Amino acid sequence: MLTKSNYLLGLQCPKLLWVAKNDKPRIPEPDFSAKHNFEVGTLIGVLATKVFEEGIDLSELNFKENIDETTESIKERRPIFEAGFLVNDLFSRGDVLVPVRGSTDGHDPSKDDPAGPSGEPRWDIVEVKSATKVKDVNIHDVSFQKYVYEKAGLKIRKCFIMHINNQYVKNGEIETKELFVQTDITDKVEEFSLGIENRIENMLKIIESKEEPKCSIGVHCSDPYDCPLKKECWKDIPEGSIFEFSRLFSKKKFELYDAGIVKMEGVPDSVKLNDKQKIQRLLADSNEPHKDETQIKHFLDNLNYPIYYLDFETINPAIPKFEGMKPYQRIPFQFSLHIQEKPDGELKHISFLADGTSDPRSKFMQALKDNLGDKGDILVYNQGFEKGVMNEGQMAFPEFETWYEENIFPRIKDLWDVFRNFWYYDPRQKGSASIKAVLPVLSKLKYDDLDIKNGIFASLEYERITYGSNDQICGERTDNIDPKEVEGMVKAERKRVRDALEKYCELDTLAEVEIVKGLGDVVKGEGKL
Repeated sequence: MLTKSNYLLGLQCPKLLWVAKNDKPRIPEPDFSAKHNFEVGTLIGVLATKVFEEGIDLSELNFKENIDETTESIKERRPIFEAGFLVNDLFSRGDVLVPVRGSTDGHDPSKDDPAGPSGEPRWDIVEVKSATKVKDVNIHDVSFQKYVYEKAGLKIRKCFIMHINNQYVKNGEIETKELFVQTDITDKVEEFSLGIENRIENMLKIIESKEEPKCSIGVHCSDPYDCPLKKECWKDIPEGSIFEFSRLFSKKKFELYDAGIVKMEGVPDSVKLNDKQKIQRLLADSNEPHKDETQIKHFLDNLNYPIYYLDFETINPAIPKFEGMKPYQRIPFQFSLHIQEKPDGELKHISFLADGTSDPRSKFMQALKDNLGDKGDILVYNQGFEKGVMNEGQMAFPEFETWYEENIFPRIKDLWDVFRNFWYYDPRQKGSASIKAVLPVLSKLKYDDLDIKNGIFASLEYERITYGSNDQICGERTDNIDPKEVEGMVKAERKRVRDALEKYCELDTLAEVEIVKGLGDVVKGEGKL
């Protein structure tokens, strides 16, 4: 049987489809980020049902029940959530199936006859997505749905993607009809449906085959999503490969790969590379870093003490949590600050981690104002992020605007400049200028021993312990547990995560300190671990 999710796998890679159907244990469990995205998608789907009044919800039914109830619900001519159709070896279960009945369906088809040319009642397909725009993979998704529905005898009029409206501003309770935008993709679905019958036939043959398809790596390994089999398929790609080139288009990388060129040093001079990529090629088989000591020294000599090493952590919920906020707008909940009065001077550490469920932004900014002083440089890693968060903050709380513009923004300097400009580059960075790629080559500090090792996990864990239910926080059902025991479990888990968050964010700014020290050793001729 081919489902729409399997169909999308088959579009990405025949091998992935075959493994998913015939050798599923080879597919790793989704990571925490993927699981979170799934949960967000589920939440968005539940909210979307409120847009369609008198809808029939079939989402909780098992496979057979869903198909049987869909057959009965169709007769009622009401919106149906998760309507399922099985036709031969094809199964599709879509988000919302909406009856066309004048202007009452929300799509304003007032000029249309509610029935098609044959006089049979028609339906619209509405697929709900948590993104803020329509993607090609969404259109393929709906194309499969439409194909199956029409094979089942339904008359489909139009197809829509209902996605998040990124211009929606929370003002009181969430207005679901304002939160979503419906984009008509009918014409695109028709375009993407060309050849769908042959594609489905080929996919069914792949599923039924006893032999796994042989597939070369390619752009499809990360398009539209990172393939769960990527680690397996890429295991023979060596270090120093062309795939480590910084800012070289994937298409170009695979052109080289298909031509038999795998290692950087094998790229001929006839291939156009920028200056940074040429540095990478030159160093590919070397253990020596590239150092522009003049630029590094200029950067270090122009640091004004005291230095405030600063790092933020944020969440960006799909559904706005606080007044005046938009979907996916960043909410800063934590900062770490190391203060150094003079070169090689002692460090003073200050941290802020929001507590409670109220809007933390005002307290966050006040804590910054209380601790950033009025002189000395504020050193960050990728200033676009910190400045962006601050700009959003001053728009929401204009009382901080003058302070930001006059006292903070002029003092910010970006440590990332050294590495994104390749003033310093070590082959061990593998083409990345991220702080986690740079730190191991200039310091012995590591994130490996931390419970929280990256910003994405930090955000998700903070959301979980702050805004999650007791079940989410404890990781188990708490219905039959003594309330006092539940309270203790929740308290203990919150403390554990908050301690882990403190350690993670502190290491981010300590990493900045160590990198500056490492760069100082470089210009002194001591800088290589």
